[in-house]
Amino acid sequence: MIHVADPVAFFAPVDRYNERWEELHAHPYWHFPNPPFPPFLEVMTAFANLVARHPRTTFIGAHVGCYAENLQWVGEMLDRRPNFYIDIAARIGELGRQPYTARHFCIRYADRILFGLDQPADAADYHIYYRFLETDDAYFDYSRADVPPQGRWQIYGLCLPDDVLEKIYNRNARWVLLGLDASAVTD
Repeated sequence: MIHVADPVAFFAPVDRYNERWEELHAHPYWHFPNPPFPPFLEVMTAFANLVARHPRTTFIGAHVGCYAENLQWVGEMLDRRPNFYIDIAARIGELGRQPYTARHFCIRYADRILFGLDQPADAADYHIYYRFLETDDAYFDYSRADVPPQGRWQIYGLCLPDDVLEKIYNRNARWVLLGLDASAVTD
């Protein structure tokens, strides 16, 4: 599991145009301005080069490959690097506001996506993720917090097919983390 960058907004100026303004004001140490930090795309390019240089190492890119805002970039990385996988932990807020693109992405890359939350297990939080992945519900909260932690927007469910859900919830982790051929494993 590798985490190299936070949301793109954490690298942008903290002004009225930054969609994570409230979050960055609550946690100013999460802001990575340039200088002194490298620009976001420089970090992501270095990450892509790292994965390319180590084709026999399996990488799981945390938080939708650290770039949930740009599924085209993540998809191209998945296309080029068979050793690269992603998890969806803490990024349904990003995915759920681009539901058509995210649904197509999850179906296309169903064998490369792992389920994750990035917080202690809690049934209510799992319910939100299940609702996001399994239903076509519209315009609902991606968090139980009164003020959503990652931005003031709502998300839409992806209504993924059962075979895709099985891979994301179970089979991919069995293969990537345990080396088990999940199709041959019965519970």
